[in-house]
Amino acid sequence: MAARGLLRAAAAAFRASTRGYAKKPAAKAKGKGVPKEVLKGPEVCTDPTMLATHAMGVNYFKEGPEVALKPDSEYPDWLFKIHLGPPKKLEELDPDSLEYWRRLRKYNTWQRNRLKKGKKL
Repeated sequence: MAARGLLRAAAAAFRASTRGYAKKPAAKAKGKGVPKEVLKGPEVCTDPTMLATHAMGVNYFKEGPEVALKPDSEYPDWLFKIHLGPPKKLEELDPDSLEYWRRLRKYNTWQRNRLKKGKKL
């Protein structure tokens, strides 16, 4: 009976020493001596007439012509009223507008985050 307990303890010790983490997979060599394929970016158009009459890079199909620009009368009015400059400051906005309150909330969130960053635990 004592021998059986001794065998169990020895077998458990042997199993514990051989078990461990899984082996990391060996990295496959990607063909030494084979040059890497160089990725090239999109071709840049320098033709001024094409740049003035077509929207370059808007066509999402692999092949096909570039999208031609239409006259301004065919586009909606709101398209030309979009603010493209830097965002307006809080003082420049109307306090009764939704944009004002969203910007105020964003500024307050930034302020809280700056204050919280400096605190120690």
